[in-house]
Amino acid sequence: MVSTSKSKSDAELVMLQETQPKALAELSEDDLLDLHKRVRRARNKHVGKYRRQATARVAESGARGASHQRNQRARDRAEVFEVALARVSSALATAARRSAAELKAERLAAARGEPFVPPRGPRTERQATPPRKRPPKKSSGRLKKDASSISQGARRQAKRDSR
Repeated sequence: MVSTSKSKSDAELVMLQETQPKALAELSEDDLLDLHKRVRRARNKHVGKYRRQATARVAESGARGASHQRNQRARDRAEVFEVALARVSSALATAARRSAAELKAERLAAARGEPFVPPRGPRTERQATPPRKRPPKKSSGRLKKDASSISQGARRQAKRDSR
């Protein structure tokens, strides 16, 4: 993957610097939403441009394999923005979980009639989300019954459609 500054504009470099973990930690949830929107738009632009160029080059060279190497720079640019979008999405998800947990704590405190005291210090992602239990495993009998029910529904629908 090529990430030289020659292949990106100044605005794109600034946007990519905003997606670094230290910069993301300082942003509020609303700022993260705004950044997510901008990075997604840039990613869509570069992915679309890569696909259009790849299609045009296949027509020129007559084969996808022959045109693959000529489109490396566009592919690298699209990948850089894809990785940046993933970083912003993760930070946004963490911030959303944190604010949801705070809203829930505030709502429960109000229901109890207690004053809400926001938690001190940064919260980790584990504290914000409760541990998940595994869903119960379906037995072979349950799987067969579900399959039978689905197939009965399909037969009924086919019967209605043939009328």
